[in-house]
Amino acid sequence: MALSTSEVIPETSPTATEAEHTHDHSHEGHDHSHDHSHDGLEAGLHPAHSHGPALNPEVTREIEVEAPVDEVDKAFKRAIKGYQKHARFPGFRAGKAPDTLVRSRFAKEIRQEVLESLVSEKFRAAIESQKLKPISQPQIVEMLLNEGAPLKFKAAFEVLPEFDVAGYDSIKVEKPDTALTEDEYEGELARILDQHSAVEPVDEDRALAEGDWAEIEFSGEIKELAQTVGEEGLESKQTNAPIHGDDVLIEIGGRNTLKAFTDALVGKKPGDEMAFDVEYPADFGEQRLAGKAVAYDVKIKSIKKKIKPELNAEFAKQLGDYESYEDFTAKLREHLASGKKSRLENIAQEKLVEELVAKFNFPVPESLVQQQVDARLDRGLRALAQQGMAAEQMRKLDFPRLRAAQRDAAVNEVKASLILDKIADAEKIEVPDADLERELLMLSIQHREPLEELQQRLAKDGSLDRIREQLRREKTGSTLYARLAG
Repeated sequence: MALSTSEVIPETSPTATEAEHTHDHSHEGHDHSHDHSHDGLEAGLHPAHSHGPALNPEVTREIEVEAPVDEVDKAFKRAIKGYQKHARFPGFRAGKAPDTLVRSRFAKEIRQEVLESLVSEKFRAAIESQKLKPISQPQIVEMLLNEGAPLKFKAAFEVLPEFDVAGYDSIKVEKPDTALTEDEYEGELARILDQHSAVEPVDEDRALAEGDWAEIEFSGEIKELAQTVGEEGLESKQTNAPIHGDDVLIEIGGRNTLKAFTDALVGKKPGDEMAFDVEYPADFGEQRLAGKAVAYDVKIKSIKKKIKPELNAEFAKQLGDYESYEDFTAKLREHLASGKKSRLENIAQEKLVEELVAKFNFPVPESLVQQQVDARLDRGLRALAQQGMAAEQMRKLDFPRLRAAQRDAAVNEVKASLILDKIADAEKIEVPDADLERELLMLSIQHREPLEELQQRLAKDGSLDRIREQLRREKTGSTLYARLAG
């Protein structure tokens, strides 16, 4: 699968706080990275707040927790003693102020301290006794806490869904043909040679012929299919901006040149102007032109030719650490073949995961969905920042709409992670320490951070476990693909 652990490493982003929740385990493509640990949830309890993010009722559990009055009174006494020892009151020596004065002055703080100590302790004991593992922040409701009375409260939280993955090995996906074709190899080789070719003007007075390069300037108008009849006849609903280009080089008869351009330009001379239409194929690389017709006005500025480099060892050394030109072409072929195989197999593995998601239906914890929405938004915001969007512009984005648009994909990604975890358990798939260490070394190189410092940082914030989980899911996907693709 096309999974990457590089984004597990938390990075400071000036835009991350624009989302409603932040996190540190984003993932490219299908993100199967989630932290299902409930360690530290007690420390995050907020008893003073009775409202929190929406929970999925199908995976929500609610527990009632009590503490006897004697424990409550002891907790209040401890808290009062603590404030009494350090507080300063006019007319009283340190630590000698009466309890009533301390209670009156620090009532809110004392109550909060009692809440934080008792609620966390009792909540932890309750979930352990009932063998529950919360995956969301507990929401405390119906809190009753007063000195001289027992503590009572309810806590609601989400747990992982219970579901069966029986039949997962019945899924079938088509195994792609990953063999590198000669056309693919020749096309990439031609692109590389073209990049390293020298461009020279053609001085002789002649017309353009196949193999020449035409230097042109042009403007184009995308023709819309939708037309209406108006007072002036047919009127196009033009919504696309005009296309302009100056000093653009086009190879006459080149493998990447549309036939319409070659037909229009061949036989023409510098200074000639012409108008012609071009119909772009539906699979054209530039999305806004794919499947469209464009009316062009073109002027030929000059004729040029490209002088290809000599294909020898000296040229090969310019390209990299190659002993000869033959060594370069052999390694280029290997690289292209490996890249195509990896790319197509990743697509097929993602298809396999999509089939698994479609096969198994179960309730999805809303807390995990929201974490995944966060991850997708965070990646999007980082991309916008890299493209030059300022933080001030990002603050003006419609985040509720953006979050809503990410929801369906986030639900499927959470389902995928939960299914892969179940299958990994069934298959007894584990990630050896050597695999984790290799991944950390790659991350260390990528982020230019000493390996030891990286390990310490990731261990401290819990990311090491998430990376191992992620590698386990990746390994599970690869194992299934090897067995089920055919």
